[in-house]
Amino acid sequence: MKDKVNVLWSSGDKDVAKKLVFMYTLNSKIHGWWEEVTLIVWGPSANLLANDEQLAFDIKKMIEKGIKVVACKACSDSYNVSDKLEEMGIEVKYMGKDLTSILKNDEKLITF
Repeated sequence: MKDKVNVLWSSGDKDVAKKLVFMYTLNSKIHGWWEEVTLIVWGPSANLLANDEQLAFDIKKMIEKGIKVVACKACSDSYNVSDKLEEMGIEVKYMGKDLTSILKNDEKLITF
């Protein structure tokens, strides 16, 4: 699908989450910049998200707006937060193969 963007969020910095990742991801969907928007939670962002109530609230709003949110299971397991992320409605799965497919298929990928 050409009208699709994948946002790879790996930063453990809350300012990056609020002022870059979440702002762009949510606005992309709300304003129709992209038909399909996927947020990939990867690495330290998994730990930040699982332990910050405001960010968790924001993620729930994204999911309600139709943004697909997935988290890397290997990453979230390393922080012991997979269960917390699943409770937020996030799909937690091994993402190495999926990320490789995104790259090999020349899909749009933004990283933060």
